[in-house]
Amino acid sequence: MKGDTVHYEKSGKVAIVTLNRPEHNNAFNYTMMQELDQVWDEIKQDTSVVSVLLTGAGNKAFCTGMDLSDVSPEKIDKLYCTGMDASPLFRITAIQKQCWKPVVTAVNGIACGGGFHFIADSDLVVASERATFFDPHVKLGLIAGLEPVGLVRRLPLETVLRLSLLGGAERMSSRQALACGLVGEVVADDALQERGLELATKISAHSPTALARTKQAIWQSLNVGLEQALSDTWALMLSHNDHPDLEEGRMAHLQRRAPQWHPYNEQ
Repeated sequence: MKGDTVHYEKSGKVAIVTLNRPEHNNAFNYTMMQELDQVWDEIKQDTSVVSVLLTGAGNKAFCTGMDLSDVSPEKIDKLYCTGMDASPLFRITAIQKQCWKPVVTAVNGIACGGGFHFIADSDLVVASERATFFDPHVKLGLIAGLEPVGLVRRLPLETVLRLSLLGGAERMSSRQALACGLVGEVVADDALQERGLELATKISAHSPTALARTKQAIWQSLNVGLEQALSDTWALMLSHNDHPDLEEGRMAHLQRRAPQWHPYNEQ
């Protein structure tokens, strides 16, 4: 698939999704939101895809959030004057779409505002040296709400508040992002794509079903208390007991051969 604003291709078992509006700093407009919705559906349905690499086109920005200059007042109403389930803004990330295939995000430049949606909902994040992070919502008179609420599940509270309340008056470098846990790794600019694909490829070597259900258990645990999370995870593990990958993994280990995994089917 090659949409107007999102480029989608595959490398082995890895789906590569590229936000493709470099002339607009990969800011998402209504078209990109619709195309991302379609891409995640395609990834969910394609049993040959085990993991995903998400990045931005060009060498300046990963994503600078919503392109307000390219969203009409009528479309703004569809985004913000409706329920969450009906808003396209809540269908742009894998987590929002309940796509449980692991996602590696490669941040290739500026990430700000709505661009944090993708980082907050990513499984692994690797950034280039040139990457910078800030949130300009309050500077524009907007509530810094959705993205910080997503980020506070994976970052210290003050880190999120600093991003949200400073409004971009101070920017976080890639090294500062690594120190606080916003990203998991920083690499040279010209090594970013290769490293991101390497991580996604390593992930894709494992049982697709075990990967997806592991991700599902971890992310869904964030929505409930510990006791409920453990109970839900136990139920998910019991449902996995009859999956053929359990026996295949055991036999492949004993026979010292590469396992032949079964495809993962979204439930």
